[in-house]
Amino acid sequence: MNIALISLDQSWENKTANKEKISIIFENISSEKLDWIILPELTLTGFSMNTKDLAEDFENSETINFFLKLSIKYKFFISFGIILESVPLATNNLITIDQNGNIVASYAKIHPFSFAKEDEFYSGGVAISKSIIKETKVGFSICYDLRFPEIFQAMSLDVSIIVNIANWPAKRIDHWYTLLKARAIENQVFFIGVNRTGDDGNGVNYQKSSLIFNPNGEICKHRCISEEIDIYTINPEYVNEYQTSFPVKKDRQENLYKELYEIK
Repeated sequence: MNIALISLDQSWENKTANKEKISIIFENISSEKLDWIILPELTLTGFSMNTKDLAEDFENSETINFFLKLSIKYKFFISFGIILESVPLATNNLITIDQNGNIVASYAKIHPFSFAKEDEFYSGGVAISKSIIKETKVGFSICYDLRFPEIFQAMSLDVSIIVNIANWPAKRIDHWYTLLKARAIENQVFFIGVNRTGDDGNGVNYQKSSLIFNPNGEICKHRCISEEIDIYTINPEYVNEYQTSFPVKKDRQENLYKELYEIK
């Protein structure tokens, strides 16, 4: 599976500018034999709390329509972030579209980042999300979710790849690398992290840090096409081979874990 990770330098709350950047990126990689392109959290806006002006209706979304057209034109799967209207608050979503323009997954971030007051503007999602990409089952997550390992254990029961799209600040980038690696090792899957670059409208800096860890916690080999584009080739079948050779999951005590959570 050939995957392009786009470390987009997002223009703050400027959908038009970000569309233009992405259109150029897609054209530049159109000759690559890619299966899937993944972009950062809240792709066309950055990590903004201005949901009143930036949230979109799912059925009439200009952002979704933009990526639908790109997926059909270039025949790639595309995963991207978007603010969607909801009640009582908006949701921070990751949407995946197949190469024929069909939405195959929509995930609402379960854990709003209260430290940045995200929970005052966004409602948390209530379910994990999985889908099939090129005959491989994939699980989805967004940024701060990475700090909560329980959801990944639930996903990894039957997925080979887990994705996290983010706006993860440079000042905590060591946490990003450590948690991505840990999630890959403990779940024995390919774990993909896609982060933005540049500075946002609040002066927060982000550094290039998109990458893929294999089930053994090693960084996968890749080709750097530009400052914002890296292409990885992975073999999802390796997950089953690795889990069979080192069968950690068979020792999980699911019933006991449930009881532990019930203890006051």
